[in-house]
Formats: sequence, C-alpha cells, structure tokens
Amino acid sequence: MPASRPQAPAESDAEPRQRRARRKEARPGELLDAGLQLFVEKGFAATRVEEVAARAGVSKGTLFLYFPSKEDLFKAVVRENIAGRFPEWNEELAQFSGNSAELVRYCLHTWWERVGMTPASGITKLVMSEAGMFPEIAAFYQKEVIEPGHDLIRRVLQRGMDRGEFRPLSLDYAVYSLIAPMIFLLMWKHSMAPCCPATEVIDPIGFIDNQVDLLLRGMLVPGSTT
Repeated sequence: MPASRPQAPAESDAEPRQRRARRKEARPGELLDAGLQLFVEKGFAATRVEEVAARAGVSKGTLFLYFPSKEDLFKAVVRENIAGRFPEWNEELAQFSGNSAELVRYCLHTWWERVGMTPASGITKLVMSEAGMFPEIAAFYQKEVIEPGHDLIRRVLQRGMDRGEFRPLSLDYAVYSLIAPMIFLLMWKHSMAPCCPATEVIDPIGFIDNQVDLLLRGMLVPGSTT
C-alpha cells in the first residue's frame, strides 16, 4: 500500500477570524487609496462609488459602511492625504532652527516631496475645476486645506519679519506669492506635462529653487534703480 500523504494541520477557528479582522481593518485605507486614484483620474463628478468599491475589491454596500456618501469619501481622502498633515507641518515650523530664507525653501521642498510628488497632487486641480458645480466641496477644501495652509505661510513670513530677515510685507498678498507658483506646478503636472516634448519638461525642484530665489532676491541687480 502506498504511504498516505501527511495531512495538513487543521486550521483553528481563530485563524480565519484573525485574517478577516485584519482584512476589515485594512478596508478603509484600501477605499481611500482607490478613491484618491479615481478622483484624480476622472474628477469628482465622473467618479462613481461602484468604481471605487470595485477597485478596492469590496462591494458598494461595504463602501457605504465606512463612507455614507461619495462626498464623505472625498472629504476623508483630502483629510488623509493633505488636511491631516497640518499638525505635523506646524510642529516642524515651531522646531525649525534655521533662518527664514532657509525655512521658505524647506517648506516648498517638503510640500512637493510629501504632496506634489504623490497622487494627492491632483486634488488641487480637481477642486479648482469642479468648485463651481460642487460648492460644498469647495467650502470644505477652503476650511480644511486653504485656510490652514495660508495660516502656516503667514507665520513663516511673519517669523522672517519679526527676526529682521524680511522687510515689512503685505501678508495677505505675500502668501499668494508663495502659493501661486506651486499651483502652477500642480496644474502643469496634471495637464500639459504628459504632452510636453522633452525640450519643454519642467524639473519641479529646479522650478521651486528658481521661484524661491526670485522671491528672496528679486530680479534687479543690487543697487540698481527702476
């Protein structure tokens, strides 16, 4: 008689329960990742919750267990990828020991590394494109991203003035001087960049460094008059 094959050890009831529990814990993150991908690819209006659920490998009903609506899912995506990071950024600002010119450069570089280089960079273009159709989303983005972002930049600039490193500035407008180039970079990345010939490709870090230099030094030769 041939020798019988060894039987695999019986799986305890606890093991499949543990796997299911781990899978359940992972679902919100999987749904947020799928939501981010589809919102950036298709926009808010064109994204359907069925697509998000399918990409995350769950049913539409499961998605609604975690996020009651598509708007709730979008808000969670924004908080996970951008708005929820302001406490971290504010702490870094409080602990920064260099001069304020170095801080400006550090802020823009860090923002690009943590947001601009990630799929979350497409959220800004989405909001700007669809704000008129979805005012509630625009209001949410204004409160959770734009206002704390402006506040952080104002404190960077105020720090420079308080330390005598920056001349007196109109902060309401100076904030936009830092934000505007970054918005251009995002819009370029998610619109023209894939279509540009190699001779017109923009290096994001080179662009940021050039913008910082223009902001800090201006365009005039020192001592020249206009």
